[in-house]
Parts: sequence; structure tokens; C-alpha cells
Amino acid sequence: MAEPGACPLQPDPHVLHESVAPVENPGEAGANGLGPSDWVRRGEEPHRAKLCGYLGKLGGPLKSWKCRWFVYEEKQCQLFYYRTAQDVNPLGRIELASATFGFSLQAEEAVFHIQTPERVFVLKAVSRDAMMYWLQQLQLKRWQHRDPAEEPVQACGLTEGIDPTWLFCSGSTDVFLPIVKTPPGLVGEEAANLPAPKSQSTLSNVSFKHPLTEIQTHLLYPFHHAVFGVLCCKQCLPAAEEWDKSPGDQSDSSMQELQEQLVLRDARIVQLEEHVQLMMEKNQAKQEVILRLSEQVAECLADPGRKLTSTMGARTFRQLQEEVEQLKDDIEAYKIQNKFLNSEIYQLTKLWRNSSEQEKSLMKKCALLEAKCCQMEGRYLGVLKQLQENGSLGVQQKDLVNRLIQDELQEDMVDTIKLHPNSEYDEYGFKLIQDYDVEDMKLLAKIHALEIRSHNLLEQEAGDKQRLSRWAQYVGKRPLGELVPSPELKALLRGGVPRQYRASMWRCVVRARTQSLRERHPERYRELCGKGQASQHPAARQILLDLHRTLTSNQHFSSPSSPTLEQLHRILLAFSWQNPSIGYCQGLNRLAAIALLVLQNEEDAFWCLVAIVETIMPKDYYSKSLTASQADQRVLKELVAEKLPRLAVHFEEYGVDVSLITFNWFLVVFVEDLASKILLCVWDAFLYEGTKVLFRYALALFKYKEEDILKIHDKVEIYQYLRFFTRTISDCRKLTNIAFVHMNPFPMKLLRNRRAYHLERLEAELHELERIQEEFASESAESKDKDLSASLSDEEEDL
Repeated sequence: MAEPGACPLQPDPHVLHESVAPVENPGEAGANGLGPSDWVRRGEEPHRAKLCGYLGKLGGPLKSWKCRWFVYEEKQCQLFYYRTAQDVNPLGRIELASATFGFSLQAEEAVFHIQTPERVFVLKAVSRDAMMYWLQQLQLKRWQHRDPAEEPVQACGLTEGIDPTWLFCSGSTDVFLPIVKTPPGLVGEEAANLPAPKSQSTLSNVSFKHPLTEIQTHLLYPFHHAVFGVLCCKQCLPAAEEWDKSPGDQSDSSMQELQEQLVLRDARIVQLEEHVQLMMEKNQAKQEVILRLSEQVAECLADPGRKLTSTMGARTFRQLQEEVEQLKDDIEAYKIQNKFLNSEIYQLTKLWRNSSEQEKSLMKKCALLEAKCCQMEGRYLGVLKQLQENGSLGVQQKDLVNRLIQDELQEDMVDTIKLHPNSEYDEYGFKLIQDYDVEDMKLLAKIHALEIRSHNLLEQEAGDKQRLSRWAQYVGKRPLGELVPSPELKALLRGGVPRQYRASMWRCVVRARTQSLRERHPERYRELCGKGQASQHPAARQILLDLHRTLTSNQHFSSPSSPTLEQLHRILLAFSWQNPSIGYCQGLNRLAAIALLVLQNEEDAFWCLVAIVETIMPKDYYSKSLTASQADQRVLKELVAEKLPRLAVHFEEYGVDVSLITFNWFLVVFVEDLASKILLCVWDAFLYEGTKVLFRYALALFKYKEEDILKIHDKVEIYQYLRFFTRTISDCRKLTNIAFVHMNPFPMKLLRNRRAYHLERLEAELHELERIQEEFASESAESKDKDLSASLSDEEEDL
């Protein structure tokens, strides 16, 4: 009768755990050199041997080796382990999809480990060859599970006719480990027919971690074994009766044949023993000759001119020779380990690349679906808005439309359209979805938010790779500090600077505009900061009041205790001492704030503010009279009449003065009037080209929304729309194309002449106004004197 640790006489179907159809020689697929790639080339379905067998598992409170039956499950890429091959319930499982494999040469013989994200499993095979076979097969199973669509031959770039070592050698046995042959009888379904390796003690093979499984195993196994024995006895009784009825000469003949075979085998054993003895004697003689020659060579090399003095005995030389052989074995072992690790790194790298590509593809699909969803919702809200404005609807229909609109507005807009937790603010801290104070414009605000979200998603997937590659190519030709004005640089700046190069580009342009002043006063900013601390500027109070009203929707300025606000305060105070004629003007705080956000440096932001006010903008643009600013508004009005005649007529018809809106655009260079991405693109071109960019973009904004403005036929509604419509524009490329293509020709000479003309007229008007004020003041003073003299004469008459 079989022992409890051994296999039953006939394997049970549950024992093999989803076994496949038997093959002619189980486990010879690797031994004969037939791998997965051979089946791929033949176009046949392979009868793969089941990956299963006995392994030692280090575990338990005593950290001892326990023999376990391991079976690989293909569907979920898991390695189940059982107490024996006859058990039905597994003790546990190992997830292989995200696992890595390896072994250490300092560990015991044939010990390897499987590392999962949760824990490390230490296993032990019967031999080193069995260990290498298990490791390679586990690699193969992991690959087949992670990338089942890719054929093994194609996965490694192999062509037909090449040996099927796609996973382990990649065509080079010098770098990768060749395929290890299947250990006969130790791995596969046939291993279930062998007795399990015996443990040192009875309790060492018991799983204390799974008591319920152990109880079920010990209760069910005797019952199963007893029933199976009864069935076997019933089948053996008829055969025994027939054997008793058979003639006795059958046993005599079989006994004689066995004796003859035994005699032949004994003779063969004697011959082999004699042969082995002869070989051992020859080997001993060769070893003695080699030893003598080696000793002589060593002594001669040590001191050729001295007589041989046997300083090294044969025993010491043998020890050195054994150490050399041991070192050779270690080197070979390290080579094997290195080749295996090369195959592991190669496969993990390829799996990681495939996973990254799949992740990118899924993220792209997700972004496209989200953008499409935003577009559909925006169109739906647009239809509701049109229905709301339609006067031909009945009362019930209007109520239904209003209810639908209210339902949409009550939903949290951010949660509805925002899938990524960090997408509420951009990289500079600006809020992507602006809040609108006007109650009637909330529907338009949500439509605008959906449009921005959709556009950002689509542009994010496009990645602006072409623009980034152009900038990388341009910057690669020359350092950023040595940029020379050119049409190529102008075109690149008009298209916008990528975030990676924006700060360096701005710094370079500002340095070029303020170079002479900075060379004369290299420590100018520190001196002005010290002066601001020593004495108080008259504009210090106004600066402090405007400080907390600067870019309130930006993360870096939203908190009163933000360190960015302190930096901004020092910059504005330093500039008030730098330019006493201006001191401080409302709007300078926003210019300095944008410079600080991009350049991330106080001194660089200060010089950027100096460059804008003193070199880019005309004189008196930020003076108390704002003469140059008013002149630009008159120039813009003429340009609107020339470039956008329909819109100019529409404004004149309803008595709309666009300068009430556009004056602030020019004064703060569109800060808080455009989406952050468009705003920074405007600044990229503005710092390089100057104020001409302001006129181009102002006209482009009106052109972008011309049709929508023409549909409004009420003066108040037009003003209300003009207050916020710039923030509803999300397509930077379209706006830039309008500004620099559709608005052409736009000669700077014409702009200067018109600006000079209107500036002269404004100065004349101001002088005339001053003359009128002086005359009025003198006339009022004379009238007061006359009234006083008249009252005195009346008093004298009364006396």
C-alpha cells in the first residue's frame, strides 16, 4: 500500500488541476528544442506540457522548508501551491503578472525567489537545472499573459529559420541564457506520479497558516484512498482468479527469462567496474605527472637561478588548484546568473514599454472621449440658450427649457467636466475655469468652460510636438543668451514659446532691452530695495492697497500671507524709486505679477517691469495724464473702422465707446482679460515686437467674436458682453492666425504716424483745456472781487 506522502496508483482528474491531453513524451518540449516559436511558425496548436511540480517553499514561523506542489494557472497568470499533488484546495497563490524572478549565488543550491508587489516568495528546486527551467518557464508564462497578441518570434525581431530562443537568448547566447532542457520526471504532469520529497519532520510539511485546508485534506484523503483501494480490489479479483486457473509453466518460463537477464546484467556490471577502475588508474597517473610538472614550473618561475627547494608541497598545490577550480565554477555561475538577469531585464523592459504604450493609447482615447463629451454638452447648452431666447415658444415649453437650464447650472461644473484632480489650475497657478459674477451670463460661462476643457484636452493630446521640436531645433543651434533678432525668431515667438523655454526667452529679451542701464548699475535692484526700507515712498500706501487685489484667482496670490505677495511688494516699491516721475500707477501690479510668475525671480521681474514701462511702452503711458494711452485708443478706433467696418458701424449705431473696454486691455497688456495660455502667448510676442502686438490682438479679439457681437441689439447688453467675452476664447492658434495673418498689412510706420498725430492733438486739447481752466479760474476770481466790491458799496450807502 502506498504511503500517505506518495502518489496514488492512478491519478485522479482533480489532482492534475486542469490537465491537458497527454503527449508522447511529457516534458520533452524544451529538451528537443521545440519552443512556442516553432508552433507559431508551423501554424499548429501546441500541446503544451503542464507547468507543475514539487518545490520547496520557505515559510512558517520557524522559516523552514516545506514541500509544496505548484501548478500554473494560465487564465489569471497565477501559481497555485498545494500541500501534495492529491489535494483539491490550494494553500495559496502567487500573482505572476507583475512579479519579477531571480536567484542569488550566495543562497543555497537551487534556491530562487519570486518578488511580487506584496511580498517575496523564496522557493527551492531539486537541482540547479530544475531551478533554471522553472525560472525560464515563469518568464515565458508572464510574457504570454501580458502580451498574448504579439507572437513570440515577432516579439524579439526573429525571422523564420532562427532557433526559437526568442525569450532567453534573442539570437545571442553570449548575452542571454539559452533554453534549459526540461528535467525528466521532475517537472510536468508525470511528476505527480512520483512520491513527494520527504521532509525532515512530520510537522515541517504542515501548514499552520491554513488549518481549515489541512483538516479537509487529512479527513478527505483517507476516505478517498480507502474507496479507491476497494475499487482496485474489485477490479483485481477477476484477474486473480484467471491467474490461478492458468498453467504453471508460465511462471517457470518467466522466471528463467528473468534469471538470464540478471546474469547478463551482472556480467555487464563487472565489465563496467573493470573499465572504471582502469580509467581511475590512468587518471591518477596523469594527475601525478601534472602535479610534478606544475611544481617544477612554479619553482622555476619563482627563482630560475636557484636550485629547486621544494617550498611548496603537493598538498598545498592541490589546495590552490582546487581553489582555482572553485573560482572557475563561481565565474561560470556568475555568467549564468548574468545571462538570466539579462533576459529578465530585457523582458521586463519590453513589457514596461508595451504597458506604457497601452497606457498612452488609453489616456489618448479617454481624453478624446472626454473632449467629445464636453463638446456635446456645450452644444446641448447652446441649443437650450437658443430656445430660451426664442419668443415663439409657449409658456409650458419655456418653463421646461428654464428647468433644464437650471438643472445644468446647479450641477458642479468642476466635477462634471474635470476628470483629473490637478487640472483646476494650470502650471502658472491660473484658474482654468473662470467664475462669472453676472447671473445672466452663467449659462454662457458654463458653455465657455466646456469649450475650454474640450480644447485643452484635444490640444494636450496633440502635445504641440511640432512647435516644441521647432524650438528645440532653434535653441540647439545657439545658446539662448546669444539670440539675434531675425524673421525666424519673430515667427517662433508669434507662435508662442513652450513652457520649457519661456523663462529663458523672456530673460534674454528683457536683458537686451535693459542692457545699458544694467551695465551702469549692476546692483540697482538691491540699492532700490534698501532705499525702500530706509524711507517711505509717497506711493507706498497705494501699492499696499492694490497688492491684495492682484490676480486674486491665481494660486500664488490668493493667500494674504503668500510669499509671492511679499516679493511683488518689494518689486513695486523698488520701481517707484526707480522712476519717480511715475512712481506707481494702477495696473503696474499686474504687469509685475505676470513677470514674477514666469521668471520666478524678483530681480528679473523688476527689470521686466522696467523694460515694459521705460522701453516698450511710449512715454507718458503710465503718467498721471495717461496721454499716450488715450492716443492709442483713438488709433485703435480708426483701425477698427478700417479692418472691421461692420462692427464699427454697429458700435456707432448703438453709441458704444469701445475705449471704455479696450483702455484697460492696453494698460495691463490683457492681464485678467484673456485665458492664461493665450495671455502668455501675447506676452511672448509683445516683449519682442512691442506695442504693435497689442493692436493686432485687440482687433483679432473683435474679429473672433464679430458675428456674436453683431447679434446683440441693446447697448447695455453689448457693454455687458464686451466685459467678459475675451475670456470665452480658447483657441489660441485661431486667434494668433487672425492677429498676424488676417489683420495684414499692418506697417509699424503707419502706427507711429497715427500715434504721433493723435498725441499731438491730445496735447493741444490738453493745453486748450488748461487755458480754459485758467481763464475760468481768473474770471471766477474777478467775479468774486466784483461781487465783494459791490457788497461793500451797498453797505456804505446803507450807512
